Amino acid sequence: MRRLWTTFFCCLLLLFSQAAQAASQPQILGKAALLMDARNGQVLYQKNASSPMYPASTTKILTAIIALEHSRLDEVVTVPREATRVEGSAIGLQEGERLTMEDLLYALLLASANDAAVAIAEHVAGSVPAFAALMNEKARSIGARSSNFQNPSGLPDPRHYTTAYDLALIARYAMHNPVFRTIVSTRFKQIHRPDADRSKGPPQEHLWNHNRLLSRYEGAIGVKTGYTIEAGQCLVAAAQRNDRELIAVILNSQGAAVYSDARALLDYGFSAFKPVQLAEKGEKVSSFSVTGGAEKVEAITGNSFYFNFPAGEKPSFEQKIVVHQDLRAPLATGQKVGELVFTRAGGKELGRVDLVSARAVGTSVTRRWSTWVLGAVVFLVALRLRAMMVHRWRWRRLRYPPYLR
Repeated sequence: MRRLWTTFFCCLLLLFSQAAQAASQPQILGKAALLMDARNGQVLYQKNASSPMYPASTTKILTAIIALEHSRLDEVVTVPREATRVEGSAIGLQEGERLTMEDLLYALLLASANDAAVAIAEHVAGSVPAFAALMNEKARSIGARSSNFQNPSGLPDPRHYTTAYDLALIARYAMHNPVFRTIVSTRFKQIHRPDADRSKGPPQEHLWNHNRLLSRYEGAIGVKTGYTIEAGQCLVAAAQRNDRELIAVILNSQGAAVYSDARALLDYGFSAFKPVQLAEKGEKVSSFSVTGGAEKVEAITGNSFYFNFPAGEKPSFEQKIVVHQDLRAPLATGQKVGELVFTRAGGKELGRVDLVSARAVGTSVTRRWSTWVLGAVVFLVALRLRAMMVHRWRWRRLRYPPYLR
């Protein structure tokens, strides 16, 4: 009877703990959402994160990174007619007007200017469809394989979609670019439009960032807002605190709820998880022999790795060394020789770190001698075969004179 009561109370405690954990997770109003650790890509929260959604102007994150990777900031861009005809938000660019790529990027990311998006696309790729091809190619290379882009601005198109997870991957990649990082964290910027026809009125040169979190959330450093009727309110938000950086994605929210959703996600990430370093760069993990090696390979971690565990939970994990089976000497310093894989007790993978050779491993003397001996044997056999063929040819010539052939 006592054992029965003990079992009952244990089950009750388990149910209460699960209920408390569920209650601690934020209640997000947006139809899709995701919270990601920007440093290791770990997903801390998700809601419909793999569902295709319209991204609206959060598309411009990808537009900007392609522009940064295919052009210089001081390049002069001539505004094409197509840019002046675009719908939605714009800064009133005029046909033939010339601006630097840098100023266009500020207009793109702060004022969410669709005319700047088209001007950038045509300058970089020659046309909007060609630029969209670059967008899709880049998205796939980043790992965003459930997305498809048709334009650089995010205007509605049935074939223009992404997911919360893909958008987080794109934003994480973009935030590694220092210029992009600077632009999206800027609250105000004055650009220069010397070629604008001022007889039509003063051109828009003062740009305010649409992202309200920059002034209303501690540690906010970006990234991009978006809105269309079809997409609803969208937001990709990034914040940094105590050497931690998180990215929150909210898609298809309504009104100011998009900001409360982002705040709730970021607060949850910073308070409900504790990062634990599982590997440090340069840490010796193992040493082993390799075929033909003059000495053992000293395997060290190629980079550091940490994982976010729920706050208050004792970190529990296992690690396994996976060595490449086809390794042969010689090996160069820093050459990848395997991986260190971290898993939970149930076998779920937490992550992995490359193992590299701490120093070069040369070929053993035995192997070199065996190679030389084998080469000499092959050479001698080849000489012997050639001698036999020459002897046979001469014998045939002596035995069968030309008049008998």
